[in-house]
Amino acid sequence: MAGGSEGGDVRKLGLIGGMSWVSTRTYYEHINRIVQHRADRRSSAPLLIESLDFAQLYALHTEADWQRATGILTDSARRLEAAGAGALIIGANSMHRVYEAVAAAVDVPILHIAESVGERMAADGVVSAALLGTGNVMTESFYRRRLVAHGIDLLPPDMDNVEALDRIIYEELMVGRVTRGAQRTLKSMITTLEQEGASAVVLACTELEQVVDVDANVLPIYDSTRIHAQRAAEWILGAD
Repeated sequence: MAGGSEGGDVRKLGLIGGMSWVSTRTYYEHINRIVQHRADRRSSAPLLIESLDFAQLYALHTEADWQRATGILTDSARRLEAAGAGALIIGANSMHRVYEAVAAAVDVPILHIAESVGERMAADGVVSAALLGTGNVMTESFYRRRLVAHGIDLLPPDMDNVEALDRIIYEELMVGRVTRGAQRTLKSMITTLEQEGASAVVLACTELEQVVDVDANVLPIYDSTRIHAQRAAEWILGAD
């Protein structure tokens, strides 16, 4: 089996991180807690992490920007594969816009964040949801179609929410700043989405869990970071 560890049951995962360092820290914690819980209290996850410089990947707009980002992530994926990773994850929802190109550049699987979320929601019987994340995740098809393919009807994006979320995510959360104002804004958004017919909310930004109480809200919250980290831990433990 690709990536199998010598003499053991766990496998080594590569994480393309740094987008932002805040969410990479969250991935590391979630993956290790799951491995520790399921394997042994002394266990930790065998990980290869490349933390990219997010200043080179911030607020991409033009196709030239995205081509440059594709090159950066592709090079990172190749380095992690060469270093012994048997599978990879990209620790950012928005960067899955270039998933196909990066996945085609390596011979190991890349566990897709939206596929992980869609599978979980479908298993739970969710049929209607709202997506909260950066502007490109909320408005472009690369992420939305993955969820729709799992039978989930997504509410159209509210452009006022898109603008507010981009400000909160890029100016606050990605630099490690958490404010009460952001917490109130997200709570208000989720309440409104419930009134508009959403039966669940997807946190499609790996930093949003900092300002949303995932376990106590008016709607079920599907936190992409937690779900992706769980999928990664399951792969490490061979439960795929």
